[in-house]
Formats: sequence, structure tokens, C-alpha cells
Amino acid sequence: MKELLLAAITSLSPVDIECVAKNVYFESRNQSHLGQMAVTHVVLNRVVDDRYPNTPCEVVYQGPTHPSGFPKRHKCQFSWYCDGLSDVPINREMWLQSVDIAIQAISMYESGYDVTEGSTHYHTYRVYPNWRHSLTKTMQIDDHIFYRWE
Repeated sequence: MKELLLAAITSLSPVDIECVAKNVYFESRNQSHLGQMAVTHVVLNRVVDDRYPNTPCEVVYQGPTHPSGFPKRHKCQFSWYCDGLSDVPINREMWLQSVDIAIQAISMYESGYDVTEGSTHYHTYRVYPNWRHSLTKTMQIDDHIFYRWE
């Protein structure tokens, strides 16, 4: 079943690639190349996991919304999307790097290489979310600690 779901990732639309790149930009642009790839692999691991939405954009923008359609503040899966700040990348160089890393990470993932060992969650070492106790820690890369379901 997972192979079938992975096959769907190979046909990512430009919009989905942009969603992944925005997540890289806003979640990890200050991290190493490997750390940015790991953030991408978490999104892709969620896409292939039945507990999450089926496309990268749906995964990245997952969370409750107001009737207006705007996300509820601080209730999203990825904090940048519902922090109340602009979601438009302003640093062109970092944005282009985020797009490049997203494409590289997607290609690696399609080839069967996941730097996170199946992780579907991460958080910065500065916070202590309650959900971390119900998952298995896989690794720490830069400022992020990664976890997966068992």
C-alpha cells in the first residue's frame, strides 16, 4: 500500500511543490541543508500516512479555520501558517534555496531515501509538546527533534 501512495508523490503539482517549499522556508530556513530536507520528509511522510491529508498542501495547511476560512491562531500543524504573520516569503535568496531544497528532498524521497526514518512530527528543542510522549523519537537535526508513530 505504501508503494502505491509513494507513486502518487511522483506527480506532485507545482502548487504542492510550492507548499512544501513554503514549509521549508518558514519552518527551517535557518537550519542546515539536512535539517531543511528533514522538514520536507516529515510532510511527505504525512502524505503517505492514512492519519493525515493526501497532498502536501493539505498537510501543510491542516488545522481548524474560522468561518472566514482563515486559520485559527496557533492551532495549525505547522506554526508559521497560523501565527498571524504574512505567509509570503520576503527573502528572495532564501526562498529560491527553499524551493531548490524542497525539489531535492522530494526527489530523494521518491528514490526511497527518508532522512527522518519515517518521522511524521517534529518540534524545536525549545518547546515540549505533550504529544511527544506518545511517539518514538528518531533523531535530532539542528534545532528540531523528530518523532514517528510505532
